[in-house]
Amino acid sequence: MHSMKSPGGSLFPYYYKGGELHCLKYGSFFSNADALFALMKAEEEFISSRNRQLNIWVDFYETQLTDSVLIKFVENINCLQNHTKKLAIVGFTFWDKWRLRQKIKKTTVPFSMPIKYFDDPEVAKTWLVSE
Repeated sequence: MHSMKSPGGSLFPYYYKGGELHCLKYGSFFSNADALFALMKAEEEFISSRNRQLNIWVDFYETQLTDSVLIKFVENINCLQNHTKKLAIVGFTFWDKWRLRQKIKKTTVPFSMPIKYFDDPEVAKTWLVSE
């Protein structure tokens, strides 16, 4: 399989320690929620067109995590759950994790994939490629 770039600029497929994962670069949007939402939609279409399950790492560093961003992210991962084996989220504070969990609890369809939060992207990627 040849490599390509996803809408967020990530190499696809991305190989790490013998495994494969996909990075959703949702970081560095600061307060530009409209641009972030457009990227989320583009990534949904890109991942859905792959027609397989992926280990996904999401980077949120330097993005303002407002309620509307968290709600849209829950919608985003809900749309992607049939294409997601594991989900690693990087860049959340304790408070952000709590807020996201509250939003997830309010969804009508429970998430089937394991979700973990990390401060270190390397640890997140290692967890994704581990059995």
